[in-house]
Order: sequence, then structure tokens, then C-alpha cells
Amino acid sequence: MTTGSEALDRVALTVHGPAGAVDLVVPLGASAADVAREYAAQAGLARPPALGTAAGRRLDPDEPLAGAGLRSGALLVALGDPGRPDAGKGVPGPVPERRTDATAPGPVAGAWVGVAAGLAALAGWAAARADGALHQASVGLLVLAALVGVLPLGRLAAHRVVAAPAFAGAAAFAVVWEPEVVLRPTAVGVAALVAALAAAVGRSLSRAQEQVLRVWVVVGAGVFGLTVAGALVGAPTALVWGVLLVLGVLAPRFVPGLAVDVPDQLLLDLERLAVTAWSARERPAGRRGRTIVAPEAVAEVAAGGARTVTAACAAVVAVAVVAASGLLGAVEAGVDIVGARLMVLFSGAAIVLAARSYRHRAARALLRLAGLGCWVALGVDVAPALQGSAGMAVAVGAVLVAGLVVPVAVATGRGWRSAWWARRAEVAEGLSSALALAALVVASGFFRHLWESIPDV
Repeated sequence: MTTGSEALDRVALTVHGPAGAVDLVVPLGASAADVAREYAAQAGLARPPALGTAAGRRLDPDEPLAGAGLRSGALLVALGDPGRPDAGKGVPGPVPERRTDATAPGPVAGAWVGVAAGLAALAGWAAARADGALHQASVGLLVLAALVGVLPLGRLAAHRVVAAPAFAGAAAFAVVWEPEVVLRPTAVGVAALVAALAAAVGRSLSRAQEQVLRVWVVVGAGVFGLTVAGALVGAPTALVWGVLLVLGVLAPRFVPGLAVDVPDQLLLDLERLAVTAWSARERPAGRRGRTIVAPEAVAEVAAGGARTVTAACAAVVAVAVVAASGLLGAVEAGVDIVGARLMVLFSGAAIVLAARSYRHRAARALLRLAGLGCWVALGVDVAPALQGSAGMAVAVGAVLVAGLVVPVAVATGRGWRSAWWARRAEVAEGLSSALALAALVVASGFFRHLWESIPDV
């Protein structure tokens, strides 16, 4: 507490500017330039602005506050364009523009990372079916690409490390691949584990893509644990693929809530937390200027969340397409085939409908690609049975009619993003997820096993 002459020699001010409001207690002998510098320091500005009163009168930077007639409770406003040289006397000149490196990778490099990961998976699949010198050479090249990708060297190191786990997993898949249907989930699990290990090595060498590599580790370890646990307990192959597909369907609902991790210092003023009885009685000395969050910190949190969401959606694409293809190839009995096809159909619909709630373009496109991938796998599985029959004509006609129904439905609902469509899409997404989960009982063979175990009357 200040009393007597100390209270008379100080004045409490509030400065409003582009970074918010800051409360200051300064001596009357301080100048307006001193107040501007203190405001810039606490608000995180590049340089102090010119100050003026609430009525719009500009203050002389060299004039003391006592001479300007300011009293406690006065309100000051940051005036002028920070980039103009006439923003005020004594204020530094314009801040030089930030120069970008012409050789820095652009946003297209991220798309090429996805293409490289897809080509790595294709190369691993081809190498698994090859033999002899071609098989060994293919595996060696994939391992070499993974080793080069995790090295933190070059201007594209941050992009290479994202695709390196795909090359490592493809090499492991080519080594452990077996043509037996019951061993395919285990081969995929081992490849996922090797990809997770490569991502962990890359994360230990560089933190440039920490969020993406963390998704690699979590997804790879999860797929490995599920597939190996299914092999250890003797679970049916269709059940393992079905559970993976269900996880791919449910992931888009929970990823956004886990992606954005806001640090505690951006939410709480740690200086104001009372830890003892004396500090609880003491009046907090902190000022509102200390709780101002810099725009760079907010942008960093948003960018990290966007990278996590995009990487998780890319993982949904891989898991959903592989699980759908594996499920359709693992079932043999008639009723199991029907359940597997229905499960893939409803899973693709649930993922496509879940994409509507994403405002991030890349994540939304990846989820739609995952749903379409499930439907393509279903079409490839159904096409041989429809050839040479009226079923193919019916399937083609249904697709064409659906292409006409969608524009009509959008026009009826007064826009794709209208509240009318949002309500019905929410219901359709919930029904599709529920039907996909229910079809797992039939696709896994449990319903058939229960049916066959009933004794004949």
C-alpha cells in the first residue's frame, strides 16, 4: 500500500490498444513515451505506439504525465498506424517486413508427403509378392528411404520424417507377409509397429512434426496391440478386421476433442494462484497486462491442433481402407458375407457423414476419401458376382439415381450447409454408425456360430 506523498506521486492508467487493455501504475514524472514502451513490453508489441487521450488528443511523447493533466483512472488509447513514420515523436521507425525464404517448401510439399506414403505402401505390397533378388532389392530400398527420411538434414527434413514411417512399415510388411488369410492381420500389425518405431526415432531426432509423429506412434502401437491380441486369443480374422473398421468409424467423433491441447499458462494466471494463507490474504499485485496472450501463441496452438487432426484423418483413411478390404476377403460363409458387405457400406456412410462437421479442408477431404475407399472396396468385392446379370445394371442405375437425388435434396434443404441438412445428417450419421456396429455381430461369424449351435428340434 502507498500512502502520503508516494500515492500523490503516482497515477493509475489504463491503456487500450490492438493487444487489449493494460493497467499501469506509473510516476507522474514519467513521459508518455515511457508509458508507451511499458505498454508495448507487456502487450508483446514490436514497438511502442503513440498515445492519446480518450477524446482523441495526441500526447507529446516527451511531456511528463503531470504536465498533460492526467490523473488516476485516466484512459489512454494507442493512436496511429504502427508502420507510419509519423506515429509520434520519439517512436521508432517502421518495423521491417519479414522476408520469407524463397527456397522454403510450400504447402504443396505436404500433399507430396501423402503421395510418397501411398507409393511406399504400394511398393511394400509389390515387394511382398516378389521373390529372389527383386524382393531383397525392394526391401533394401525401402529401408534406405526410411533411414534417409528420419535424418534431420536439409530443408525438407520436416516433410521427409512424416513419410519415413510409411517406408519402414512397407519394408516390414514385405518381410513378414504370408499369403494365408489368418496371418494377414498379424503382418499388418507388425508393419504398424515398425512404422511406430520409425516415427519414435524421427521424433527423438527432431521435433519439427511432433504432432504427426505422435499420431504415427499411437496408431501404429494400437493396431499392433489389437492384431497381436487377436492372434493370441485365437479370435476370428473377420473379428479383428471388423474391430479395426469400427475404430476407424468412431475415431472422427473423438479426434477433435483430443487434438487441441491448450497450455495451462494460456488459461490461468499462475501468479494469482494462492498457495498459503498469507498469499490468500494479500491483494494480488499482478496486472491485467500479464494475462495477455500473444497472437503467436494462439496461432501455434491452432496450427498444432490442425496438424494433429489432419494426421489422424490420414490414419483413418489407412485403417478404414485396409480393414474394409481385409474384412471382405476374410469372410467365406453366405450370412457372414452379407454382414461384412453391410458393415463396409454403413461404415463408409458414417465416415463420409462425419466429414461434414470438419471445417479443416484437408481433414474433411481425407475423411471423404476414407468413406469412398470403403465403398470402392465393396464395389470390387461385389462386381464379380454382378457381372453377366441384371445386378450390374441395377447397381449402375442406383449410382446414377443417387447422383440426381443429391442435387434435388440439397435444393430441397435450401443449401448443403443449412440447418435442415445438419439435423438430418446428424441422424443419418448416428444410424450409420449404429448399423455398422450391429453388422459386426454378423460379419464376425458370431451370429452364424450361435445359429449353428442351436440343436435341431
